[in-house]
Amino acid sequence: MSAIQFIGTSPKELIEDIKKEIIPELKEQLSKEFQPKEPTVYLSRNEVCEMLQVDLSTLHRWRKDGTLVAYGLGNRVYFKRNEIDELMNKNRLR
Repeated sequence: MSAIQFIGTSPKELIEDIKKEIIPELKEQLSKEFQPKEPTVYLSRNEVCEMLQVDLSTLHRWRKDGTLVAYGLGNRVYFKRNEIDELMNKNRLR
C-alpha cells in the first residue's frame, strides 16, 4: 500500500481539493442510481387478461391462489403493471 503525503498543503486546501474531486464524482454516481420513480400503472382485469392472453377465470384463480396480487377500490379490481412484469421475468423459461 502506498502512502500519500501532503507536504505544503494546508488543511483548508486539502478540504477544497477533496471537494473538487470527490463531490462531482459522487453526484454523478448518485444521479445514475437514484432515477425518478415511474408512476404506478394500474390495469383492470380485462386489460390483464388481454395482456396475458388468458380468460377471466384464469385470472381469478391466479388472484385467489396468490400468484397475482390484486388491489381493490370500491367494486373495482386492479393489478400493478410492474408486479405482472416482475412475475413474468421471475418465471421465465430457460
